[in-house]
Amino acid sequence: MHSGFGAGRNDTVLTGSGKAEKREQYRGAGAAWNSLSTPFGCSTSPRLASIPRSPSPSLPILPESSSPSRSPAPTPPGSSLHGVVTAAALMDPKSPDDRPQAAAPQSQPQPLEWRFAQVFGERGAGEDVQEVDIISAIEFDKSGDHLATGDRGGRVVLFERTDARGSASRTELERQDYPVARHPEFRYKTEFQSHEPEFDYLKSLEIEEKINKIKWGQTANNALFILSTNDKTIKYWKVQDKKVKRVSVMNLDTSQSSDNGTTSSSSTSSCRGLLPNGGCSEKLCANKDLSLPPGGCASLRLPVVVTGQDLNPVARCRRVYAHAHDYHINSISNNSDGETFISADDLRINLWNLEINSQSFNIVDVKPTNMEDLTEVITCAEFHPTHCNTLAYSSSKGAIRLIDLRQSALCDNHSKLFEEHEAAGSKSFFTEIIASVSDIKFARDGRHILSRDYMTLKLWDLNMDSGPVATFQVHEHLRPKLCDLYENDSIFDKFECCLSGDGLRVATGSYSNLFRVFGGSSGNTEATTLEASRNPMRRQVANPTRPARTLSSLTRAVRRGGENAGADGNGNSNDFSTKLLHLAWHPTENSIACAAGNSLYMYYA
Repeated sequence: MHSGFGAGRNDTVLTGSGKAEKREQYRGAGAAWNSLSTPFGCSTSPRLASIPRSPSPSLPILPESSSPSRSPAPTPPGSSLHGVVTAAALMDPKSPDDRPQAAAPQSQPQPLEWRFAQVFGERGAGEDVQEVDIISAIEFDKSGDHLATGDRGGRVVLFERTDARGSASRTELERQDYPVARHPEFRYKTEFQSHEPEFDYLKSLEIEEKINKIKWGQTANNALFILSTNDKTIKYWKVQDKKVKRVSVMNLDTSQSSDNGTTSSSSTSSCRGLLPNGGCSEKLCANKDLSLPPGGCASLRLPVVVTGQDLNPVARCRRVYAHAHDYHINSISNNSDGETFISADDLRINLWNLEINSQSFNIVDVKPTNMEDLTEVITCAEFHPTHCNTLAYSSSKGAIRLIDLRQSALCDNHSKLFEEHEAAGSKSFFTEIIASVSDIKFARDGRHILSRDYMTLKLWDLNMDSGPVATFQVHEHLRPKLCDLYENDSIFDKFECCLSGDGLRVATGSYSNLFRVFGGSSGNTEATTLEASRNPMRRQVANPTRPARTLSSLTRAVRRGGENAGADGNGNSNDFSTKLLHLAWHPTENSIACAAGNSLYMYYA
């Protein structure tokens, strides 16, 4: 009564001999399928046996037979040969699809096409820029959902992302048949006065309110934490959304109050002269025989404070770290442990605990006994993104030192030194000035360091201190004009640099509100010049009188810029009065925020 298929299935499950028979059947069927799928019925076993195969974690490797081919085992009646053969063929590791193939050559990365996203604080034609409104610091937080800027007036302005994932409603997501690629969009969140101008009476020194650096702390309980500093004082801010409180009931009804706050003639005589805040008029208060009726005035009511539903961001200063630096603070950096941070001036680096503002530990001190022996100063310092014991700092001589806090309490001796020596005979009066490192940034993976001096952008590998792995020429076309740049102090401008989140590209600013994006991976010759305006690509048109220059290989190569004095690589003249010093790359997307004067421009690719 039972079919042959059902009997075969039960035998296979219940008896050990059935298992062995079925296993042999699968092996034979697999060999038969390989024989049938080969042209002209040739067996594939001898050819595949000569190809070395590595074990695959997803496919089992069956033992090979010594014979070049196997004859199929007899098929029991009632079984489905086609179904068995198909399953065996998919599981057979000798399938032609599993043969090792030669690796395809890696394609050349395509340059990114940058587009304008949005601008904040754009000035109109002919509008003058106030000195206090010029942006002096810019920083994304680790998530990329918030952006902070500081200006020369001591203000910190916060922006929040509006197109974050999860913000769309379920109905909107269901209507989308495919994901829509959006560029990051930000909106104004809040601003607060971080620093005020001060005066040091002991040194007769005026301390300006300009924000030098901004760093984001770890977010906790939906609150944002920010470190900001001017030349002398560091402040730790907490920004949190709080519900607004308002007074909902006034002392007197508006119908019984006149415009000047005194009661009208319709009020009772005993309450005449009472003011809305509970006081009384001068004439009534001057009367010594004033007596209130029993139980008080009926129209006098206490104000009621009601908490509304609207949320407003409120900034509160939690800590002030002061009186620890004799020289101007040039950088601050948060540690990956979330508990400490460093602050650096020209000669010292101090280590702070976020919860303790009364003391700090001096970990680097380059001040000589005799100040006449001073040859270099600290220009920038930054913690390693993942190793809480490692930090790097740069100097005015172009050197980058890596120090380990585990070696000693005072890290006078560095663990690694990254420096590129000038060729013999090429030194000049400006050599040391243009070699000074103005900014350093760790890559997100902590393997590389990006440094910016006046002329170049350099990428260093922490495992190779013999020299940079890549050098990008930014201001090579300005070398003939170094004398003029020295006369107008432009040679001392401090340009910042940044890396993309994946570490494949680097960017830095230049004059005429231009910034440049370079490919940072091996073999990527991308070099794009953009302008901080609504049309960032308009400077891409090369000078028709001279051909556009192509870039050479990246690794251990020097990229050449334009050769025309006072002009960039595309032949455009430089405006030294407009400079793009500050920019930041979004930590997870190809989006750049840059500051041009008092305007904040954002671009995406």
